[in-house]
Amino acid sequence: MADSPQSSSTATLSTTGHDRDKDLEKEDNIDPVNRLNVDLEKGKEEQAPPAVLDWDGPDDPENPMNWPQWKRNFHVVPPAVISFAATLGSSIYTPAVPTIMEKWNVSSTVALLPLTVYVLALGFGPILAAPLSETYGRHIVYLSSAPLGALFTMGAGFSQNIQTLCILRFFSGLAFSPALAIGAGSIADVNRPEHRAIPSALYILSPFLGPALGPVIGAFVTVRKGWRWTQWTLIFFAIFAFILTTFARETHKSTILTRRAKRLNLPPPPSPFPNRSSKIRFLVTVTLIRPLNMLITEPIVAFLSLYVSFNFSVLFAFFAAFPYVFKGVYGFTTEQAGLVFLAIGVGSVLAVPTVIACDFWLYQPKVREAKQNGGNGGVPPEYRLYPAMIGSVGLPIGLFWFAWTARSDVSWASPVVAAIPFAWGNLSIFIAAATYLIDAYQALNGASAVAANGLLRYTLGGVFPLFTLQMYRNLGIDWATSLLGFIAVGLMPVPWVLFKFGKQIRKRSAYDMSSL
Repeated sequence: MADSPQSSSTATLSTTGHDRDKDLEKEDNIDPVNRLNVDLEKGKEEQAPPAVLDWDGPDDPENPMNWPQWKRNFHVVPPAVISFAATLGSSIYTPAVPTIMEKWNVSSTVALLPLTVYVLALGFGPILAAPLSETYGRHIVYLSSAPLGALFTMGAGFSQNIQTLCILRFFSGLAFSPALAIGAGSIADVNRPEHRAIPSALYILSPFLGPALGPVIGAFVTVRKGWRWTQWTLIFFAIFAFILTTFARETHKSTILTRRAKRLNLPPPPSPFPNRSSKIRFLVTVTLIRPLNMLITEPIVAFLSLYVSFNFSVLFAFFAAFPYVFKGVYGFTTEQAGLVFLAIGVGSVLAVPTVIACDFWLYQPKVREAKQNGGNGGVPPEYRLYPAMIGSVGLPIGLFWFAWTARSDVSWASPVVAAIPFAWGNLSIFIAAATYLIDAYQALNGASAVAANGLLRYTLGGVFPLFTLQMYRNLGIDWATSLLGFIAVGLMPVPWVLFKFGKQIRKRSAYDMSSL
């Protein structure tokens, strides 16, 4: 800037207008009205604490939304890659389960515990990540996440017993998890609301590709290098994510403005929190206590979270079911059984154009209509549910298809292809549910609603694989998968009911919600 730090700061920060130091006024014998001009000339102006930190106008170059398009696009990549590594770490272990059973003489349930504790850690990690990112910024959390995750993963690879493996896998998942919680915030930092649909869909796709590719990679390294390489392979993805993150910059508005104020030697604005621990307590309330309360008291949060969590749990149940089915029925090798999970990846990829098409053809016309009617473009949040309503059909189709074609007299290709509509519906519902909760509950309460969804999703997702094999052995492949299909049918009306009656339900909420 051409202006001095003092003059530039007056354009950037709005002050409270407090009186100048009266002792100095008396000493210099200057009219208080002219005091500011004299101080500027002398370079001695004393800044009163600003009432609020804000950008220096709509074109402030430090505002991430004003960065060049390529730069804004790049800042979607680091959290997406870390999120991919996080979920890859959950599933890459599963092909090693038979080896672990044999090596350490444990049951299949115990051998699956390292998967369960890792997934549980992914659910509880955001409780730490959200307060840290709001206090210290998003970039430092990303920079710490990948190296810490890599260190715990390295230790897991050297484990000599199942207990050590479980403990280190838990902390590995905890370290990798922050990107799953704050990645959406990074996208919101660099993209205006009308431009978030595509980057959000691509970012959300990344953690769903992890479970699809993890068993493929894990199967090959287990067979050719040993089970320990299922852990060490993950380190390479962590290193790649860390390298990308070093080229990124901070995007969190409050952190950027606070650092700028310090750079200009300006006092910070008065904080609503008396100390940092009070702020952290408040953020823990938002990410843990309030989400648990919303799960119990808010019908929208409860039913959407239950629906999404069940779908997610079935996906994780497939980590145990697919090897059981394709090895037992079709005689697949470990590597061949791992390749089956590519169908999950195909279905997940197909969900992205579905969400984008719904946004372009169904949601954006409502935005334009609202603007033409003199509004600001606000649309009732229920219009975010179109992908979920469409995708709700895919889950029961995929599950019943898999249930009754996974037998020796039907080609293996049929149950493999059946996984595609399931994965397509799963991700379509997840993206729609997340955007709906944010729009319905607004920023702060929306973060709590999404956190509630995450807690239940990863808790159920971690538990389901523990009883999947027992269920398939006792009920058979057909009825075990059909049971999951019947539950999917029972939950199928959730997005349709919310689309029809969501506005009436929102009016009865105890939380501040969208009035549209």
